[in-house]
Amino acid sequence: MTLPTESIGSIPRPPALLEGIEQFRLGKLSQAKLDALYEDALKDTIARLEATGSPVISDGEQTKSSFATYPLLNLTNIAADGVTIPFEDGHTRQLPKLTAGPFKYGIHAGAYVKAAKRYAHKPIKEAVISASALSLLYPAEGVPGYSREAFITDLIQETVADIRGCFEAGAYHVQIDFTEGRLSVKLDPSKKLLQDFIDLNNRVLSHFTIEERKRIGVHTCPGGDHDSTHSADVDYADLIPDLFKLDATNFYMQLASEKNPEQVLGIIKNHLKPGQRIYVGVIDVINPDVEEPEQVRDRILQAADYIPVAQLGTTDDCGFSPFEDDTSTGRDTAFAKIKSRIIGTELASKILNC
Repeated sequence: MTLPTESIGSIPRPPALLEGIEQFRLGKLSQAKLDALYEDALKDTIARLEATGSPVISDGEQTKSSFATYPLLNLTNIAADGVTIPFEDGHTRQLPKLTAGPFKYGIHAGAYVKAAKRYAHKPIKEAVISASALSLLYPAEGVPGYSREAFITDLIQETVADIRGCFEAGAYHVQIDFTEGRLSVKLDPSKKLLQDFIDLNNRVLSHFTIEERKRIGVHTCPGGDHDSTHSADVDYADLIPDLFKLDATNFYMQLASEKNPEQVLGIIKNHLKPGQRIYVGVIDVINPDVEEPEQVRDRILQAADYIPVAQLGTTDDCGFSPFEDDTSTGRDTAFAKIKSRIIGTELASKILNC
């Protein structure tokens, strides 16, 4: 056996799909032709992921507009002018905001699992957005006739259904994307917002049994969009102690792009709990250079000095294209990096006798 290794989620969309999406939005392409492009992208992504030797694959989020907003598909009770998230390079992303209740998902992630199973020959992992991220949809001024408490109740119900639907559709693992964790410390240095996020996500996780939670993980990173981040300047030490209070088993943690990975590993060692597994990021998705497998191997061996092998796994720092319009990383580059992670993990596993 080798150390477990999994991707985070998104893969850059094929140019033909991106062109088709643009043409569709201009009214120049039919829904049927766009759906055919989505299907081609999904089929090709799964085939190429399996060709890397990945023991667990995903759908590459080919049919999601973004990792964060897929549940809002076709909703009519949202407006565009929600919370704005600034990135280090100066660009921003703006979340929608809720304009009326009740809050219901437009689509649940189980639908993506079902679609992927048409082509997959290996176990499927599906990424879902956290309740804490979607809690930002509720505006500070409130929603007439729909209290925040009622919204949170609906949000928890929908998030639970999103995760459970993935399992019912046949997902092997479900990953909750929690990239706002580190950002929350930047927005609120008192960390009250972070604690609120942790509490909310644990309310979701409380709906699952211990056995089910062994198949649920949480992904954290400082955001990765157009080769820029939103919270890399926040010290991991301000996140990790609270992060490990989440009642999940697997933690997928950005590490390859950290300036001082050993310091972070030391913090992980001091706060890691029995039964938790840390999938350390060994691929820097922002750096365009493809890592050599030996470089990946060495990153893993460094991590093994701090994390017991039985609690260690490997992953990429982040998705390669969390938003559909992010073309900063080439599709071929993404697959090459994943292949290096697979080979590097195998090399390290032999040295670690696992």
